[in-house]
Amino acid sequence: MDLQNGYNGAEELDLIGTPFSVLESDPGLFTMLLHEMGVEGLEVTEVYDIAPWAIDHLSPRGLIFCYLCPEETQGDRDDVETYDAPDADAEDVWFANQLADNACASQALLNVVLNCENIDLGERLGSFLSDTCKMSPEMKGLAITNSPFIRHAHNSFTRPADTRASYHAAASSALKYAKSKKPEQTGKRKSGKGFSNRKKVGKPENNQDAYHFIGYVPRHGKVWELDGLRFSGPLEVGEISPGSNWINVLRPVLKMRMQRFLSGADENTDHIKYNLLAVVEDKYRKASDEMEMLKRERAALERRLQETYPDEWSNRVRISSSCPVDETFTTSVQPDSYGPTFSKDFGARKMEKDMAILDMPARRIPASWEACVQSALSVKLTIEEEVEKAKAANTENLNRIFDYEPLFRAIITSMHAEGTLDEIISPPKMKKTKR
Repeated sequence: MDLQNGYNGAEELDLIGTPFSVLESDPGLFTMLLHEMGVEGLEVTEVYDIAPWAIDHLSPRGLIFCYLCPEETQGDRDDVETYDAPDADAEDVWFANQLADNACASQALLNVVLNCENIDLGERLGSFLSDTCKMSPEMKGLAITNSPFIRHAHNSFTRPADTRASYHAAASSALKYAKSKKPEQTGKRKSGKGFSNRKKVGKPENNQDAYHFIGYVPRHGKVWELDGLRFSGPLEVGEISPGSNWINVLRPVLKMRMQRFLSGADENTDHIKYNLLAVVEDKYRKASDEMEMLKRERAALERRLQETYPDEWSNRVRISSSCPVDETFTTSVQPDSYGPTFSKDFGARKMEKDMAILDMPARRIPASWEACVQSALSVKLTIEEEVEKAKAANTENLNRIFDYEPLFRAIITSMHAEGTLDEIISPPKMKKTKR
């Protein structure tokens, strides 16, 4: 298979691939990672509070909680979870164990997205879901680790320094294992306890901070916590009452987690202890479809106005002098003519709107036209905000993945050749003062 062309059909295993690198917990990065994997119609936004006023209006499809890993050993954690039997109700929940270091960001994102219904996963990720849906969590985690297109999508948003660090960590681990292996054990198979002896993923051996990601998603009438390091499977948070919001079930749990991290935080440190990301509907697509619907509504209303007032229908409506009507329906990425739509039910909704306009009394048509223009102005502002947000995220990503090391190396080499480097790195000589 040509890895440059991505996943096609049954993806072949890649047991000797590049390691996963560390990803930042940034909503723009996660949104681009979703699009790189082929997911359409979703984006990731940061949530600053779990209160209803801050999150309920977003109608999130899932949440990702990023937190600073506590100082604990994975062995202690596994000893507790060894006796935790898998939940029988979680059989239909797509869940993968994390088997690769530094893959927790993509792991949590996939655990959430692959449990969302009625979304466009794209050809590659859709095939991946169908191929792995009947696998065990361990095999799903192995499929993620051995997936070239998932690994490539993950590593395409990492900093060059983090990429080199992941190679160094992999080489150091291999060298450490080779040195610790006794000669008499060569060729013999060690008897272990499976995944219970696995090292804590994402916890470096140095003093750098390590963050971990946990997903939360509603599925089959229940809310599930999807922690890739929990090898007993998904954890049921609670049951969703009919007609209620699933966030109400999750809110007390997240509040307890946040309070625990804040109560143990050091006042003198500037480290971020946690942040919360929400997987929501793509705001640009929603606003774009709304603008396209308003364009068609305007055309239908103007046809009725032309039929009712053939000579002077423009005098029957109030037109703003600050912004011409055509510019109101024009954005930086869309002309005032009809453009593409994204929602599958757009045609049905348009037909309902046309029928309502045909049945509308003549006296209400001018006011409806004015309301249509005002709505278009509001939607235009939303589209421009989303476009600027996407530009900023793309610019930040380019700054992140650009490798400045060759430039710095060339500058330092040139300064050394010209003899100006010693003046910078050598300490200045202290002048002797006469007493």
